[in-house]
Amino acid sequence: MSLIVRSILLALFFLSSCGKKKNDSLTKPVDGDMQARSVTVEGIDMLSIPRGIKLQPTFRVVFTSPVNRSSIEQYLQLTDSKGRKIELNYTFDSSDSIVSMKPSTKIPGLDSFHLSLGSSIRSVSGQNLSNPGERIYMSGIDSADKYPRITDEALLDSIQRRSLAFFWEFGHPVSGMARERNSSGDIVTTGGTGFGIMAMVACANRGLISRTETRDRITKIVRFLRDRCISYHGAFAHWINGSNGSTIPFSANDNGGDLVETSYLLAGLLTARQYFSGSDQAEIALRDQINAIWDGVEWNWFRQNQQDVLYWHWSADLGWAMNMKVQGWNEALIVYALAASSNADPISLPVYQNGWAGNGAMRNGQIYFGQTLPLGPPNGGPLFWSHYSFLGIDPNGLYDTYADYGLQVKSHSKINRSYCMANPQGHFGYSGLCWGLTASDVPGGYNANEPGNDPGVISPTAALSSLAYTPKESMETLRFFYYTLGDKLWKPYGFIDAFRLNDLWFADSFLAIDQGPIIVMIENYRTGLIWNLFMSCPEIKRGLRNLGFQGPRL
Repeated sequence: MSLIVRSILLALFFLSSCGKKKNDSLTKPVDGDMQARSVTVEGIDMLSIPRGIKLQPTFRVVFTSPVNRSSIEQYLQLTDSKGRKIELNYTFDSSDSIVSMKPSTKIPGLDSFHLSLGSSIRSVSGQNLSNPGERIYMSGIDSADKYPRITDEALLDSIQRRSLAFFWEFGHPVSGMARERNSSGDIVTTGGTGFGIMAMVACANRGLISRTETRDRITKIVRFLRDRCISYHGAFAHWINGSNGSTIPFSANDNGGDLVETSYLLAGLLTARQYFSGSDQAEIALRDQINAIWDGVEWNWFRQNQQDVLYWHWSADLGWAMNMKVQGWNEALIVYALAASSNADPISLPVYQNGWAGNGAMRNGQIYFGQTLPLGPPNGGPLFWSHYSFLGIDPNGLYDTYADYGLQVKSHSKINRSYCMANPQGHFGYSGLCWGLTASDVPGGYNANEPGNDPGVISPTAALSSLAYTPKESMETLRFFYYTLGDKLWKPYGFIDAFRLNDLWFADSFLAIDQGPIIVMIENYRTGLIWNLFMSCPEIKRGLRNLGFQGPRL
């Protein structure tokens, strides 16, 4: 680990102008007065904000005149981002016209620091500094472990347990559904609830929560969906009021059924149906209620007048205003898999071929960073495309006329990592241990981060939810996130949603659609449980075969 961390620290100097701002707070000097001619940290000019500076750096200020030492020690100071003063040791050279400083001890990693040159700094002849101001720099990564070392199995347990708290402890008290994010109040999310149901099943099977409590929580969710929620030809809205079941518009025209979000929900419910297979009345009733919701979806309605494609949205008052086709390659393969598997209203093969696959238009077949990518855009797009549908669908050994899906998801993950290692935009912090571009919060908003749209934000869910595809690489990153960056990333609901080291931005948010896949894909890596359950559905086997899929589970 020490060799890897050292290599990262070498890479963490500022590498491009992206995200930089001028460090220009020193005032214009007055001719004839004493001036600060240059200010450096570790030999780097501090006119721009240096990044990745070691934790006990040397500063050097060159003055135009010899300085009064006592004024230097009083008015040339270093403070951290909270304004706390850092004790410095000073040395003087060139007849006291050059001052070098070094913190007396190591300072915190990944923080910003201000080197202030006060106007009361004087020369030995009594002149005050004519260009006072401050310089800013950012410290690098502290390679020391932030938490005691434990076994990888114990670490995976800890991540699953703490991430589950978002769904279990923070689930909506009335509906039991997953809130969209930790600041959502009554807004619950349909797709995130499906991911949360899968996560609960995984944790119940591992003994982190009881089977009975898990059954009761999922029953509560199912009853709320059945008795309180508005549905639109069997599909549920993206956002729902968790107290009363009313639809909360996701956007101006998105105030009705969302077929993709509903599919994520159904994948979770079918997984729970297969898990709760007991003969007692509570489990029988739960299965019956899930089947009623599953059979209630009118898949062919969402073809908008029998076109050979499924549409994402429909609204009771706005109709097809969104007019968004569900076409590949993206996160929505699960929609066509479920639509073909329906007992009540299945789609036919041409809807998949012409609609989703575009008769092969979704193919790629090019090589990126040494990896062949069967489907999708250059470099693969955001990583959630290889997660959401495959929380339940096992891609290993699965193929059809368009792709080998095991190759697709593994190549996508490796390309994403390799892109971050290559770091063509020079983002501070990217490496083989710090990688993962996917949709997440970003400073000031939300973005589908990927190689073609890369604002420098790393989302922990990206690499961690790829654990089943890139076990060695993702496990190394997991350890790095937990032990090395841990106190910055590890919070009450697991890892924060995202971070950017360019400007030391760390999100204070947790999202259901990001926390859920972490738990589920860790479990698929460990035991394959969620894959085993979902792929055991007889309807899913039949539906995938009807779409032309082949594989060992079919």
